[in-house]
Amino acid sequence: MRFDVLTLFPEFVQQSMATGVVGRALERELVSLHCWNPRDYATDNYRTIDHRPYGGGPGMVFLIEPLKDALLAAQAKQIARAPVVLMSPQGRAFDQNLARDWALLPAITLVCGRYEGIDQRFIDRYIDEHVSLGDFVLSGGEIAALAMMDAVTRLLPGVLHTEASSQQDSFMDGLLDCPHFTRPDVAPEGTVPAVLLSGNHALIATWRRQQSLGRTWRLRPDLLAKVSLSKRDQTLLAAYIAEHRSKIGVQ
Repeated sequence: MRFDVLTLFPEFVQQSMATGVVGRALERELVSLHCWNPRDYATDNYRTIDHRPYGGGPGMVFLIEPLKDALLAAQAKQIARAPVVLMSPQGRAFDQNLARDWALLPAITLVCGRYEGIDQRFIDRYIDEHVSLGDFVLSGGEIAALAMMDAVTRLLPGVLHTEASSQQDSFMDGLLDCPHFTRPDVAPEGTVPAVLLSGNHALIATWRRQQSLGRTWRLRPDLLAKVSLSKRDQTLLAAYIAEHRSKIGVQ
C-alpha cells in the first residue's frame, strides 16, 4: 500500500513511521511512504505557504497554490488516483471499520493542515473526505495521520507475524479485546485465571469471549449497543454481569 502525506514536517512523519511494526513493513516494502512538503512548491523568495484571513480574525490560513502543487506532484506518481483525505476535527471519527476499508485500497493521500485552517476553495476542490482522530484540536494533522497509517498498516497481509493478531484486536468485531496474561502464573499482583492454564481450548475461547463482552459492557457500553449479540453471547454476558455485581455487592 502507498501512503502519500502532504505535510510541512516530512522528517517528523518519516522518523515516526520508521519504528516498530510500521517500520518493519516499510523495510519489507509492504507499504511505501511518500511525504510532500507544500513549502517546496512555494514560488516566492520567502517560500510563503500561508497568509492572513480575509475578513480579519486570528491566525493564518494555508494558501491554495502550494498545497495544490504538492498534491498534483503526489498524484503524478500514483498509478491510480487515491482518495484525498483531510485530517480535520470537523470530519467523521476514525475507527476500526474505516481502517479496514482503507486497508483494501492500493493508496491513500493524507493532507495535514496547520495554522488556523486551509483555504476553503482547496478543500472544496480537492478533498474527498474529512476524518478526525477525535473531538479535540491538535496543532497539525501529522499526529492524526500517523495514528491512522499505523492502524491501517497492521491490517495489511504479512505485516504482523500472525494474521490472527489483528483479527483479535479490540473493535474488530465491535467489542473490546479480552484481558491477557503471561508468566509467571502467580505474582504478588495476583494469579492467572485457572481456565487459561487448563489447556482446554474450547473453555478458553468461551472465557475470552465472555470477558470481551463483559469488558465492553463495563468500559464502552456505547459499543455494545451497536452489536447484535447471539443468544449464546447474551447468556455469557448475563452471567458476567451477575458475577460482577455479586463481587461489588450490587443486586
